[in-house]
Amino acid sequence: MPKITFMGAGSTVFARNVLGDCMCTPALRDSEIALYDIDQKRLQESEIILGAINQNTNEGRAAIKTYLGPENRREALRSADFVVNAIQVGGYDPCTITDFEIPKKYGLRQTIGDTLGIGGIMRALRTIPVLQDFADDMDAVCPGAWFLNYTNPMAMLSGYMQRYTDIKTVGLCHSVQVCSDHLLKDLGMENVLEGRKELIAGINHMAWLLEIYDKDENDLYPEIKKRALEKNRNEKHKDMVRYEYIHRLGYYCTESSEHNAEYNPWFIKSRCPELIDAYNIPLDEYPRRCIEQIEGWEKEKNDILKDGKVTHERSKEYASYIMEAMVTNNPYKIGGNVLNEGLITNLPADACVEVPCLIDNMGVHPCKIGRLPVQLAAMNMTNIGTQLMTIEAAVTKKREAIYQAALLDPHTAGELSVDEIVAMCDELIDAHGEYMKAYR
Repeated sequence: MPKITFMGAGSTVFARNVLGDCMCTPALRDSEIALYDIDQKRLQESEIILGAINQNTNEGRAAIKTYLGPENRREALRSADFVVNAIQVGGYDPCTITDFEIPKKYGLRQTIGDTLGIGGIMRALRTIPVLQDFADDMDAVCPGAWFLNYTNPMAMLSGYMQRYTDIKTVGLCHSVQVCSDHLLKDLGMENVLEGRKELIAGINHMAWLLEIYDKDENDLYPEIKKRALEKNRNEKHKDMVRYEYIHRLGYYCTESSEHNAEYNPWFIKSRCPELIDAYNIPLDEYPRRCIEQIEGWEKEKNDILKDGKVTHERSKEYASYIMEAMVTNNPYKIGGNVLNEGLITNLPADACVEVPCLIDNMGVHPCKIGRLPVQLAAMNMTNIGTQLMTIEAAVTKKREAIYQAALLDPHTAGELSVDEIVAMCDELIDAHGEYMKAYR
């Protein structure tokens, strides 16, 4: 009977998806499930909802227990086989608000701010010390467990765990498994969805759809390029930035246009404000989503629990499929975030890359890709520099390393001067208080 520990179980909707998936999986139905969080109210809500799914979907097979606060963390982790991480250190209020409002004073605008840019840097720096605590506890009570990381910034957090701890770690995202599906549907090419073949590799949120063929081995990219160019020229839509990638770089990438708008210096430019409308870029999108989620949660919770009939159907999230493959030895392929140990030969060896991985009872087996097209490797490198410097800052605790991470960020450097970047970093470090105490 596997033990699954969910860190950040107060993320109720996500915990419901991942753990509900496990309860829908025969090899995992009898698992011991440990829910860990530092927020008592949200932890209790997750326990109620998951308990209802367990009864209604799983005939009560799973044993669900809750663990509140750091003093109970080791017990939550003890003897775990799988640890799913979905924490958000500092939450929306105050930390996300701070990450958006202080840069805005300097004229630096963001859309999501959780993966790269100054928002991603700050989020990583306050999260890595917590992950180190998790790693220390896992070393003590479940050293053989797999750490399935869903928390952003993915490449920074997974890369830290892979380089500086002994914990077996793979980073998981939602975007790889829906990348080509969404692209083809949005371009009116649903007829080639079934049986398609594809290869995706790069870095998290900027992994590239390198090859895509229909079931008869016909290359779909010529038609994709034609339709994407026409759509960007003729209508406003939500994916204009990534379609511009197809036009200028020749390839589509995994994560949304609102994300990718802030991973380069091209689209959010104070001296070219017309680009925001031209590319339909939603500034301050992540805070807006947070507010909507917070305001809508009570209604959603009540709807989920209505009449106690909450059920679940298995989703596309990778976690349950990984656990199932490791428990049963029935291989499964994912897009995983792993250390670049000879996988993409024109990216650095200490980068965390996103590549196809085979899962079986021996663990995670990444596939070698070779060289990316030069322009794609170069685009990835503009992000990898900031990722590696942020990890360096977390390890050395040197404030100048934080400055360097921000100076290397393509969007931040494209908008602000050196002195402005340093002043902004100082103000953010001070504003985050105890969350950034290691870097004072």
